[in-house]
Parts: sequence; structure tokens; C-alpha cells
Amino acid sequence: MRTIVGFTGASGVAYGVEFLRRCPDDKFLISSKWGRHVLNEELGLKIEELRPWVKDIYSDSDLAAPFSSGSNHFDSLVVIPCSVSTLAKIANGIGDTLITRVAQVALKERRRLVIALRETPLSSIALENALKLSREGAIIMPISPPHYLKAETVSDLIEGYVDKVLNVIGVETGNGWKQGELD
Repeated sequence: MRTIVGFTGASGVAYGVEFLRRCPDDKFLISSKWGRHVLNEELGLKIEELRPWVKDIYSDSDLAAPFSSGSNHFDSLVVIPCSVSTLAKIANGIGDTLITRVAQVALKERRRLVIALRETPLSSIALENALKLSREGAIIMPISPPHYLKAETVSDLIEGYVDKVLNVIGVETGNGWKQGELD
């Protein structure tokens, strides 16, 4: 499986880092300038420190990167965290950054597109943009940790949400509500 991961300037980059850490197979990271800023502000990390978990890292301004073309296969694009600004650009067909261009490719090629929306409250405009993308096949997953897992730490909440995203892209985690009752 080949997964593209996008970091935007929304808060909550810890979810993106945990996703990179746990998602198997080939991962490629695209980070916006503000995504890099939030990574440093919230976690004290530089983008290069994520290199052990990815095959390559691209700048959001690099529209010549391989995945800006539909002829370069990937299975899914996960934008985690996704700002409402990036959501709006994707929903309205604006491909002026690598993240938004790869999202256009995902939509036109019918590849999995997961939007981990991380802003609240949401305006009617943001909700309409999310609805527009959902109708096109994107999966809108507001970052909403699963409290039913009886998490004891913030890390537990982050891991629980990442499990949900991994399941959506086809990676079985075995971690779900009352999962033990199915075994």
C-alpha cells in the first residue's frame, strides 16, 4: 500500500505524527509551510525528524513532485490534520499546492481521500465544503477521539483516533469498540 500524508497548518499535528508512525508500507509526507510551523510549535519537532517513518518528504510548494500526476499510483491520501482552508480549496477544485493537487488526483482517479478535519466550530461554508467532498467520495473524519475506549492519557485518545483512520484506509488494527467480544 502507498499512502500520501498531508500536514496542513491546523492544530493537532500529533495525530499526523502518530499516523505516520503506525501506518505500514510506503508513506510519503507533504507538509505545508504552516504544517511545519505547527509541528515545531506543538511538538518541538522539525520535519526532517519524521524521515524514519516515510520514504520521502515533499514541500507543499513542489508542484513538480511525482504524485501531482495521476500516472504515479498511490492508494490513499490522508490529510491529517486538515484545516478548513485546505478543505475549501480541495472542495472547490483549487490545486495550487501539492496537497490540494494530490487531492484533485485522488478525486479524479477515485482513490481514497481522507480528510481529518481539525477545526471547530464549523461554519456553514465549511460544512457545505465537507458535504461537497463527501458526495465526491472523500471520507470526512473530524478529529474526534473515541472516548468509549476508556482512554487514560491524551496519547491513548490520539492512538484511538489513528486506529479509526487506519481502519478506513484498509489497515486492520483490531482496536474497536467491544472488539474483544468478536474474538
